[in-house]
Amino acid sequence: MKVIRFEDESGSVRLGEPISEHSARLIEGDLFGAYTVTERTARVRKLLAPLDPVNIIAIGLNYRKHAEESGFAIPEYPVVFAKLTTSVTGPRDPIILPTDAPNQVDWEAELAVVIGRKARKVSETEALDYVLGLTVANDVSARDCQIRRDKQWTRGKSFDTFCPLGPCLLLDPTVDPNALRLRATLNNEIVQDETTVDMIFSVPQLISYLSHQFTLLPGTVILTGTPSGVGEAHKPPVYLQPGDTITVEVEHIGQLINPVRYEE
Repeated sequence: MKVIRFEDESGSVRLGEPISEHSARLIEGDLFGAYTVTERTARVRKLLAPLDPVNIIAIGLNYRKHAEESGFAIPEYPVVFAKLTTSVTGPRDPIILPTDAPNQVDWEAELAVVIGRKARKVSETEALDYVLGLTVANDVSARDCQIRRDKQWTRGKSFDTFCPLGPCLLLDPTVDPNALRLRATLNNEIVQDETTVDMIFSVPQLISYLSHQFTLLPGTVILTGTPSGVGEAHKPPVYLQPGDTITVEVEHIGQLINPVRYEE
């Protein structure tokens, strides 16, 4: 089942199972507890990010080809960093090029995993039992801050609007998160096209590893890394510009589309 979070015509925030682009069956209850898909419907005025994460944990250099294009050795352990929750934005919302760092903003197509129940020191074999669902993410990154100015990742990865999520949350335990195709399209050009088979650390490995470092609360979002094809690796580099549209798509989940503009 796919679940969307949206504003209805009154401006109220709702959860629903999409029927069409503009309507959904309402869901009552708590996705992290007990819920019911009702027969009542509502018009979708605006799609929102599928959840407000309690934490966002991200993984760097988790695709072999991306590590190679970045000039790094294959990591022995997952490269872990965090993004601020205020960076979350939704489908069709603009990615805003920040005044302090507008010139080297890059895209990163990613599969995102949403934790459904508290996880601490879980094994790889049981890790997927703690997953609520999957969604699409774009780990937007200001490369000048990340690589050259700050030389660490928090600011460059956490500007407002730098974590688009959506368009829905896929609740389907039969879908293998390590057998999905993902791609990014900048305007009309495909810039990333890979499968999650190329991950260095699989989704169960990541969940288990992270749960041995931190308590993973329900509503934690894990960004599982990006494949090759980021703008920084192009020759010459390509960065997001005002007027661009970046689309990230993950098989079975859908397309996450965001325009780009300058900060006002």
